[in-house]
Amino acid sequence: QLQLVESGGGLVQPGGSLRLSCAASGFDLGYYVAAWFRQAPGKEREGVSCISASGGSTDYADSVKGRVTISRDNRKNTAYLQMDSLKPEDTAVYYCAVRQSSWPSCDYSGMQHWGKGTLVTVSS
Repeated sequence: QLQLVESGGGLVQPGGSLRLSCAASGFDLGYYVAAWFRQAPGKEREGVSCISASGGSTDYADSVKGRVTISRDNRKNTAYLQMDSLKPEDTAVYYCAVRQSSWPSCDYSGMQHWGKGTLVTVSS
């Protein structure tokens, strides 16, 4: 019943942009921290960005800071990751994950629900 579905991945050239979406169903996303993770082949999963339940606080990995923006629309039960100035090293499967929290800040720990991921390939 509880589900997260990512969309928006695809092939993009270096310097291009993509917007990923994470649609939640079966629960109210407004009570959850939302985060984006990514995993490239042969590498560990890493946290990319997170956003507090209210949207008032965000965090970005140093590797993407200045190039990505996380946002959410709780009325649509959806979180987003806008990615600009993409680099080949951004190539990975991107996952949306959430954790119930009322804390005003966010982090990447203890995620309770995960999507299946969407593939982002940055290549010329």
